[in-house]
Amino acid sequence: MTYSLHPGAEHDIAKALDFYSEQAGPVVAVRFLEEFERITKLLVEHPGLGTPTTGGRRTFPLKVFPYLVVYRNLETGIRILIVRHQYRKPGYTGSRR
Repeated sequence: MTYSLHPGAEHDIAKALDFYSEQAGPVVAVRFLEEFERITKLLVEHPGLGTPTTGGRRTFPLKVFPYLVVYRNLETGIRILIVRHQYRKPGYTGSRR
């Protein structure tokens, strides 16, 4: 199995990296990206780990960073739809497929 990123999720990650680079420095930004990659690998290996939500989506939190990965389990792998800060409104980018 593998994973793919929705273009919006790519944007979400880029925004988070910019924020951490500017506010906490490049070391923290790299740690964010490493944690995201660790979670993606875990979800590819065990796609049922996340908490089920509506429309066949699942969520899984990053450790240390207050972000959730919203994804869908497909036959070919997982599709990461959203990388959302946990304090955003729950409906944030709810239309991504």
